[in-house]
Amino acid sequence: MRPGSLVHVGDVLEADTRISVIDYNKENIGEQQIQSIDEILKYKDSDTVTWVIIEGLTKVDIVESIGTKFDIHQLVLEDILNTHQRTKFEEYDNYLFIVLKSLLSEDARFTVISEQISLLVLKNFVFAFKEKKDELFEPVLQRIRNSKGRFRSQGADYLTYSILDTIVDQNFILIDTLDDAIVSLEDSLLAAEQTQDTLNTIQRLKREIINIRRHVSPVREMLAGMLRSESELIDEKTHIYLRDVYDHAIRVTESIESYRDILTGLLDIYMSSVSNKMNEVMKVLTVFASIFIPLTFIAGIYGMNFEYMPELKWKWAYPTLWIGFLAIPVALLVYFGKKKWL
Repeated sequence: MRPGSLVHVGDVLEADTRISVIDYNKENIGEQQIQSIDEILKYKDSDTVTWVIIEGLTKVDIVESIGTKFDIHQLVLEDILNTHQRTKFEEYDNYLFIVLKSLLSEDARFTVISEQISLLVLKNFVFAFKEKKDELFEPVLQRIRNSKGRFRSQGADYLTYSILDTIVDQNFILIDTLDDAIVSLEDSLLAAEQTQDTLNTIQRLKREIINIRRHVSPVREMLAGMLRSESELIDEKTHIYLRDVYDHAIRVTESIESYRDILTGLLDIYMSSVSNKMNEVMKVLTVFASIFIPLTFIAGIYGMNFEYMPELKWKWAYPTLWIGFLAIPVALLVYFGKKKWL
């Protein structure tokens, strides 16, 4: 297809599309569900801040309508519908485009699921495109509802900061879950309960960390680009808040790197433990072999069919041989014990 073709690319996480509008200023706030983008055109020339949340990207005509009515480039609309985008920040004449991933652990086994969040930031508008319906933006909504005027007196850039802060800070919950999974894994290793499942868990966690790092690392670059931006859509007063999110992104990245190193160490411990177990088994087998080598030698000599073997005629030859068979292992075990080989 030609560049700019509007087709949803990726897994369908939500079959229906829900459009929510939160319009507010210092004194008032209004929330509603709408069916058509035409219903928000009345806010276009107002001095209020309008936050439009689109949950579910299967209805391409809604994204296309936003592009038409708010003069958004076709390639940007294509990136919104393609959910395999890398985290990035792009600056245009009359709007900003931001893409990043929201990460969440799905279960106790630490299976990470991701959701692409795309933001269009205009003068008094913020469009947030999500793949599914969830409670990701609920903390921001609560801040708007409970604001005594401070939050609602800020512009669209401050709302954008709040959304980014919520998404980045959610990664700390992910890190806590990862920490619990790694602590449990360490306990099983130190308790000498290594199994094939332990190795599978280590490898699975390493893959998840690589996936997290791929989504989290570019966030620093994206925020650095926003701090360098000279766009009038980002007020100078908002930079201090963006720097705070930047610091959080660095902390998340450093934590992910440290956990990756820890997992590498756990893998080394696992391999060393398996090797030690194998060495213990080989030591026991070697002790048995060492004991039976002289016994086999003696049995081999007297198992030969020579006619003239004087010991065969002795009355006490058989008991003497058994005494030798018993004395040799005892002597070897005592010797191995003194050498601390057992």
